[in-house]
Amino acid sequence: MLRALLTGVAVLGGLLSLPQDPQKPAAPAAPAAAPADVASVEAITAALYDVISGPAGQKRDWDRMRSLFHKEARLVPMLKARTGGVRAVHLTVEDYVQRSGPMLEQNGFFEHEIARRVETLGDMAHVWSTYEGRKGKDDEQPFLRGINSIQLVREQGRWFVLQILWEQEADAGPIPAEYLPGK
Repeated sequence: MLRALLTGVAVLGGLLSLPQDPQKPAAPAAPAAAPADVASVEAITAALYDVISGPAGQKRDWDRMRSLFHKEARLVPMLKARTGGVRAVHLTVEDYVQRSGPMLEQNGFFEHEIARRVETLGDMAHVWSTYEGRKGKDDEQPFLRGINSIQLVREQGRWFVLQILWEQEADAGPIPAEYLPGK
């Protein structure tokens, strides 16, 4: 048993010390985050929704967005595939800004959380965040709903978004009752 434990530690140590892939460019340094944005799970979740939301014609603060994410972070929307079903699209923060930024700024978009479930252990947290999206802040009905699965890590005395995986209700089917308000 001791030998298996030592072997596991050696393997893990080897994985942690692997050199960076020379073909993969290093992620650019993110701007410093506002301490209030990254002080808690609740704060960073609220900052995520705030930074992408705004009326048509309003520039978003993409440096604020970048400051919320870990340098190795990914954003993973589940999108309808042309061949049927859905597929995961893996994006960096920069990919998201380039792909979604112009649409958000041109058309207006307000996404807000309507329910949240949080699970934490030590310096990691998982947030199931149910959201609604509107094109105008005062729109009576949302044009979309879905769930963000947000993985967070606490490093250097602050929270970072490590990954967001999301799927819209239109693609996934009805949101289960346990992920809606009041549950």
